[in-house]
Amino acid sequence: MEEDKQNQVARIQDFDPPKKPKTNKYAIACTFLASLSSILLGYDIGVMSGAIIYIKKDLHITDVQVEILVGILNVYSLFGSAAAGRTSDWIGRRYTMVVAAGIFFAGALLMGFATTYAFLMFGRFVAGVGVGYALMVAPVYTAEVSPASSRGFLTSFPEVFINFGILMGYVSNVAFSKLPTHLSWRFMLGIGAVPSVFLAVSVLAMPESPRWLVMQGRLGDARRVLNKTSDSLQEAQLRLADIKQAAGIPENCNDDIVEVPKRANGDNVWKELIFSPTPAIRHILITGVGIHFFQQASGIDAVVLYSPKIFEKAGIKSDHDRLLCTVAVGVVKTLFILVATFMLDRSGRRPLLLTSVGGMVASLVLLATGLTIIDHSEQKLVWAIALCISMVLAYVALFSIGMGPITWVYSSEIFPLTLRATGCSIGVAVNRVTSGVVSMTFLSLQKAITIGAAFFLYAALAAVAWVFFYTLMPETQGKTLEEMETLFGTFWNWRERGRELKELKKTEKNSNDNGQIQMGTNNPAMQNFMMVSAQPNIVV
Repeated sequence: MEEDKQNQVARIQDFDPPKKPKTNKYAIACTFLASLSSILLGYDIGVMSGAIIYIKKDLHITDVQVEILVGILNVYSLFGSAAAGRTSDWIGRRYTMVVAAGIFFAGALLMGFATTYAFLMFGRFVAGVGVGYALMVAPVYTAEVSPASSRGFLTSFPEVFINFGILMGYVSNVAFSKLPTHLSWRFMLGIGAVPSVFLAVSVLAMPESPRWLVMQGRLGDARRVLNKTSDSLQEAQLRLADIKQAAGIPENCNDDIVEVPKRANGDNVWKELIFSPTPAIRHILITGVGIHFFQQASGIDAVVLYSPKIFEKAGIKSDHDRLLCTVAVGVVKTLFILVATFMLDRSGRRPLLLTSVGGMVASLVLLATGLTIIDHSEQKLVWAIALCISMVLAYVALFSIGMGPITWVYSSEIFPLTLRATGCSIGVAVNRVTSGVVSMTFLSLQKAITIGAAFFLYAALAAVAWVFFYTLMPETQGKTLEEMETLFGTFWNWRERGRELKELKKTEKNSNDNGQIQMGTNNPAMQNFMMVSAQPNIVV
């Protein structure tokens, strides 16, 4: 009798939904260490917003020189981003991070010891190259070691650390603001060498990317890394099989060291990606580049870099008080990016992104309205000052909860393995160029059309971004590579294709439940989908 009850319980449990896999602590540790490289960019953005106040006083430079100095690092980072794709394919993702840290370390020291504007610009160039390397390689590495169940959570880490770096830069500004003018900005910039040392040391504790190891023919090493970073051994085996297939390695080839078939050279990669892409690759490229463009075109760097200027326009005159307000901006950005990391794999990419951008449009409109009212008023309007400060905080919070992290998550997971490094490099290049244009034109723009009109312009660009995302960007949460390739390529018709995939899933589920699966079906779409759905959610 007791045995019958146990058998009955066992049969009932067979129909229980699968338990959610536990969080892979090893994968979290790997992505945490890799994402430290993103602190380099964040620190530079944060620290320059305050340092420039004292640089302008000490070196007696003009507003145009200020704009160039602040924004030129984004242009310089293009050199690093352009080289990072090939470098990471050559020496590996891990040692590329060491290169990034070493270059930024040299740049930070050069800026700290700069005695002239030209010397300072040279230091910005060196640091910019290091930032470009870090920006490209960190999202690629985190996407390649992350298990599917927490891919969104882990690939948002670089954005988390950018925000943490911005907060560190703001705190550094306040900490050194009481020093003599000629020393304050040098300490602010020079202390940026410290995070790069921690990054270089942390790399020693990280494994190499399993996908890079497979591309080198080191299947044994890749297998060991995948066993540690996957939610189960079965998932590790499936991930390895998918990577082998993408690398052109035969399925039955399981030696620890194998010969990898010669892949397309760099010219053919550009041909596949730019000059003669398939509809799916063209759609992926448009969305991957588009999300990077709109992330910066909506004015986030204008707010973060020039927040002391915005607070000055809003009526806060003391340098120290303005720097304290920027710390509040950094705290809000960091808190909300942490919230976003836990929502990405629960809420999906699209709902968070559309909510974020819609809120950014509203906050930018209200900020522009408040600044315009203050600009045209001869009296001190406390309510308008409060509106401006609260809208700056609301804007950075809404950016951090969606647009900020999803840009890096989305772009790093949609490109196929053989095109990922180059595709991400293009995305980062567009991101940095757009950021540079915004940073190097804000002061001139606000002089030409007023600061309120400048933020109305950013609001309009954010509204265009919302339409772009709503129209062209499919949901990628929990999608396999094959499903993504099916969704992409249809452009604005991706919803119809998504519904077809959902119907196929329902049909297969009903067949499984009723024990009526016919593996010999003549329906090619069903055959393809059944092959896809037999695997866990893995992107290679």
